Amino acid sequence: MSRKRLTQVFPFLLPLRLWQRKKFYYLKMRLDKNRYAAARARPFPCELAADRSLLINERTGADIRYQYNKAHNLRLASAAVNHVVIRPGETFSLWWLVRHADRCERFLDGLCVRDGRLTAVYGGGLCQLSNTLFWLFLHTPLIIVERHMHKIKEFPNPSENDPCGVDATILEGWLDLRARNDTGEPLQIELAQDDAWYYGRILTRTPPKKRYDVVNRNLRYFQKDGKTYESVEVIRRALDAKTGAVLAEEALYTNVCEIGYAVEPSRLSPAPAGA
Repeated sequence: MSRKRLTQVFPFLLPLRLWQRKKFYYLKMRLDKNRYAAARARPFPCELAADRSLLINERTGADIRYQYNKAHNLRLASAAVNHVVIRPGETFSLWWLVRHADRCERFLDGLCVRDGRLTAVYGGGLCQLSNTLFWLFLHTPLIIVERHMHKIKEFPNPSENDPCGVDATILEGWLDLRARNDTGEPLQIELAQDDAWYYGRILTRTPPKKRYDVVNRNLRYFQKDGKTYESVEVIRRALDAKTGAVLAEEALYTNVCEIGYAVEPSRLSPAPAGA
């Protein structure tokens, strides 16, 4: 049996621990010699990548008010990231930009996975922001410096057409989403939302010569030790921006995570060797 953390034994110490962790986290960032993107500019004229996702997911099985709280939280956090430019040599850090997003208007409680359980926490739901940004970054020449997958996928994708295995979870002081621009051209982030959808784009100053296509292959579900898992390959193809011809293809990674909802028995496959 694993030992309990001190904050689990004495929960009243948790706020102090969180404050301490965040202070040291951002102090380390100030001293790590990276140049973190923070400058903004008017929208660049050309689009490199775009995405949209359902804002309100009615399939969570939880109180729908947490979805509306998430939309509120996303609006605040997105305002801290919108129109930020990642210049050559700079690193994008989600928390570096979002750490003060609730300074003027407070976040609400949203759904989040803590200690393996889906629960409502202050500022929950921002993973839709990190998921959107990670998916967009995969469609650019940015170098992913830090990304963390969800260990447990608590509910199905809002749409069966949504890609799997391209999520990015965040936790202030512990888990960040970071990407570095090693190209000679600046890239700009644009975010927006309405009552139904959450939108994201990556903009450039000049028309792109190359675009990227990210697809799933070999999606399967299997069981091991009484738990259900999802396994999927994430593939990226480089395409000629004018003709659409495939210039190159690479297997980025195989994403394996536990599933926290029921899967139809007909969709289950045998566990892969070594799983």
